[in-house]
Amino acid sequence: MTDIHIHYLHGRDIADLNLTDDEIIAAVESALVAQATGRAIIEPRMHLVPEQGSTRGHFNVLRGVVQPLGLAGVKVVGDFFDNYQHDLPSEMAMLYLADPKTGRPIAMMDATAITTMRTGAMTAIGAKYLARKGAKILGHIGARGTAFWNIKLMDRLFNFDEIRVHSRRKESRDAFAAKIGAALAKKVVATGDWQSCVEGCDIIVDASRLEAPAPMLKTEWIKKGALVMPYGTMSVVEDSLPDIIDKWVMDDFGQAHAGKFGALRRQIDSGRLNKDNLHAEMGQICAGLKVGRERDDETILFWHRGLSLSDIALGGAMLAKAQNMGIGQKLFYAHFEPGGNH
Repeated sequence: MTDIHIHYLHGRDIADLNLTDDEIIAAVESALVAQATGRAIIEPRMHLVPEQGSTRGHFNVLRGVVQPLGLAGVKVVGDFFDNYQHDLPSEMAMLYLADPKTGRPIAMMDATAITTMRTGAMTAIGAKYLARKGAKILGHIGARGTAFWNIKLMDRLFNFDEIRVHSRRKESRDAFAAKIGAALAKKVVATGDWQSCVEGCDIIVDASRLEAPAPMLKTEWIKKGALVMPYGTMSVVEDSLPDIIDKWVMDDFGQAHAGKFGALRRQIDSGRLNKDNLHAEMGQICAGLKVGRERDDETILFWHRGLSLSDIALGGAMLAKAQNMGIGQKLFYAHFEPGGNH
């Protein structure tokens, strides 16, 4: 006879784990290495738009297996443009973990923080391998959701001299600049427009939330040798961006054509960015199979769409820590008798 229980972690449990910056980055990088070395399975994301024709909200379903961890996982995350009007985060998510050999359920957890942390870690890992070693000026578009962990984890690696942030709503960007500035114990400047935020920066991140694609990030503002990481739901870059790029990198090229959303949707659909001119996937660089930045004057583009493998690896790290600390709830799932009856 077999009793199966699921380890459940709610939002406060996740916060109580208090993962360090280094733990978050290491978990996500381990998943990238597993991907690059053929020890992971990833399926293209699926979109579910609950209101036909709407661009204001949708669900993403991400699926994968990280074999070294012995975990399969599925994450469902909502991404809703107007959630600030309801005092809710733009993204809310749940992660399900299971044994890939038997299908046995292992854990369910609030993945809202996991989503922001793993995205921040991917941005930081991109900067680690693709930005100039002496990068000191960061320009960040977006002040909600993943913005906090993007900046916090990159600053852990670079200790920036200057951090600029911009978002559409003044109250949002001012509050965020104060919050992240307090967390980092340094001044963060909230700028009133895109140009003053990104022009001349060593690293540029676009985590914006637009209703429709619009060329807000001008190619002429990007200085030679910069790292550009746009991953907003809607495209904000000009069609000319590939003209100045020396290398472009993705987290997983299999995600390039998945769904109708994405920061480089037009460039991919037109064929200007394609598998033939892709320099590498990020995991190949982490695993030492491909090189990252080779010269200070290389202008590099990194598009990360979000990987189920990152969610699974970070969720797995949280589960292991929760079990060691005695955090979370043990929920009864099922009782199985010999022969499979229950």
